[in-house]
Amino acid sequence: MERIGLVGLPNSGKSSLFNALTGGSALVASHPFSTTETSVGVAQVPDSRLGALAVMSSSRKVVHAGVELVDIAGLVAGSSTGEGLGNRFLGGIREADALCLVLRAFNDPNVVGGSDPLEDLGVLELELVLADLATAESQLERRRKAARADRSLEGQVAALEAAQAALANGAPLYRAHLDQEQLEHLRPFFMLTNKPVLAVVNLGEDAAGDDALFTKPVTDELGGAAEVLGVSVKLEAEAAQLAEGDRAELLEGLGLGEGALARVAQAAYRLLGRRTFFTTGDKESRAWTFRAGAKAPECAGVIHSDLQRGFIRAEVVHWDQLLALGSWAAARDVGKLRVEGKEYEVVDGDVLEIRFNV
Repeated sequence: MERIGLVGLPNSGKSSLFNALTGGSALVASHPFSTTETSVGVAQVPDSRLGALAVMSSSRKVVHAGVELVDIAGLVAGSSTGEGLGNRFLGGIREADALCLVLRAFNDPNVVGGSDPLEDLGVLELELVLADLATAESQLERRRKAARADRSLEGQVAALEAAQAALANGAPLYRAHLDQEQLEHLRPFFMLTNKPVLAVVNLGEDAAGDDALFTKPVTDELGGAAEVLGVSVKLEAEAAQLAEGDRAELLEGLGLGEGALARVAQAAYRLLGRRTFFTTGDKESRAWTFRAGAKAPECAGVIHSDLQRGFIRAEVVHWDQLLALGSWAAARDVGKLRVEGKEYEVVDGDVLEIRFNV
């Protein structure tokens, strides 16, 4: 499973966000460096489509998709050169496939730290950029020498030159306007800023219903390079401890609807390029995760390797069509079930039934 790393300054609220999303128990304290080791957990991805299918099928069990999160040791100015827990911080980021930047926008005299999310963003990006710049500079001369004997490496050299220029100007690679081919050439070097990014602005409880005031400056600064969500992490973490009915009542009473955690989990899932197909029946309705562009046998393999090995065909109907018709049998009766073979690219929201023989 691919991972999203939660990244932030000390006391930004990233460990509280991790706990709220995963039901984990990462240490939360008001002093810096309460997170000294990485914690790993899985956040459930809410999906109203799955709930509707489960009701239709009277399913006894419902299984949501998940996304793996990593709570990474806090960053401080100088982390790129080993200050604070810099080495653990950078190592944790290198192992993540995407980043969620947690930016503090709340005031609390009892918790050390500032309350300007743009300042947090500036520190985080600077440290990541400095670490990547050191990587680019160390790799560039080696690749130039190697490219004299192997012309196939010229693309890597050109990409490293472009990356070095952007990083030297303070731009992280995710918003440096490099083209997709250049970014692919940089993948072997495990650049910290060559990853998709999501930003969560951690709001005070009194600002939970007015997040645009705090998120807009961050959105403007990132210039479309990342989705930005406003979340009162403290409030959401408290709500997450309640029973489902009490949680919904609390959030509704505060005018927060289903709350922000569902939006964060869904955004994290999308950030990894994930899509969902469904299976449904009286025993179980389940959301299955696949990568965009995957074909039917590969998706069958997500369920079980035998289904991929012995794949014959897939019966397919989109979730909303199936819901409108009311049952799998009704969809078959009116000819809405499509029979798809090995070359079919599964679409987000498809409901599948796999035929196979091993």
